[in-house]
Amino acid sequence: MRKHFFTSESVGEGHPDKVCDQISDGVLDDVLRQDPYGRVACETYVTMGLLIVGGEITTTAYVDIQKLARNIVKEIGYTHPKYGFDYHTCAVVNTINTQSPDIAQGVDKGGAGDQGFMVGFACRETEELMPLPIMMAHKLVKRTADVRRDGTLKYLGPDCKSQVSVEYHDGHPKRVDSVVIACQHTEEILDATKEKITKKARQEMIDVIAHPVLKGYIDKDTKYYINETGKFVVGGPQSDTGMTGRKIVVDTYGGAAAPGGGAFSGKDPTKVDRSAAYMGRYVAKNIVAAGLADKCMIHIAYVIGKAEPLAIMVDTFGTGKLTEAQFGKLIMQNFDLTPKGMIRELDLLRPIYRKTACYGHFGRSEPEFIWESTAKAAVLKKAAARL
Repeated sequence: MRKHFFTSESVGEGHPDKVCDQISDGVLDDVLRQDPYGRVACETYVTMGLLIVGGEITTTAYVDIQKLARNIVKEIGYTHPKYGFDYHTCAVVNTINTQSPDIAQGVDKGGAGDQGFMVGFACRETEELMPLPIMMAHKLVKRTADVRRDGTLKYLGPDCKSQVSVEYHDGHPKRVDSVVIACQHTEEILDATKEKITKKARQEMIDVIAHPVLKGYIDKDTKYYINETGKFVVGGPQSDTGMTGRKIVVDTYGGAAAPGGGAFSGKDPTKVDRSAAYMGRYVAKNIVAAGLADKCMIHIAYVIGKAEPLAIMVDTFGTGKLTEAQFGKLIMQNFDLTPKGMIRELDLLRPIYRKTACYGHFGRSEPEFIWESTAKAAVLKKAAARL
């Protein structure tokens, strides 16, 4: 038996980088509601008491950056100075300008809005056809937010992180070896030393957050690291700066597959960094759902201004029922990988993007995530039989 361990992390909605992702995608959504063909490349930066929104936007829409940013910070949960950052008092600076005409002249003709390579991936480890460690890590930070919002653990703050290490036997996940949870909290759960949380609070976090998510994979030897420094009172933008696009591995497959060349948040779908990554996931997931492979990675390359991809690579890690050349032919016959084709197939001009900005862009069940559909699996299975 061959044994190995694999670890993935996720971060919650109050993590500084995720605050920025949500604001950038909030701006994109507001543009698309008013102007579906607006061009958006929006970046956000946050630090103690300051939030800067910048980038390039060309649109007929009007976005109230001050109001939008403050509302998102409020919805995330930074509503009181006790969390070190709050929507009432933070400064919001708008430095947005228009898109370069040199880029626009290529995109207007249907060409890719960026260049580089994008990756799609799927595997049979979970019902979502995603790697198990990243799905568990996402569910832990989502669970943390849920029990904060419903008052189950009312002492929690918005900032949090999770990490899950899974033990694999012969390539299959068997158990969770270790769990890391870091949750921002108020001072009410500190012990008499004021240097660490109480044993009661630590056990509550294990029982209320970890166990419901990890059940079936935990055992008596699973190790828990809960606020391992002792406490996590100072968090969010008060403790760390944040920027859009810095959590691309969290946003994709947790390191189980290559993340691709660019981040997603704040970019309209003419940017293939985003649309081709979503299409790559759609293609890979449908190949796995069709039973043509147990594990599949799609690698697609583009050049700015040209519609068709420059190259496509398919890797099924020895599990595929077709050759790489046959997979390439199958993909080209059944999927339009031009920017216009991907936007049309996945309906990407909708204002759906803030939902993607936290808890992962893949493995989601919400109806907005059309790239998670397996509607093409039956078509691929029939087409593969004819190759």
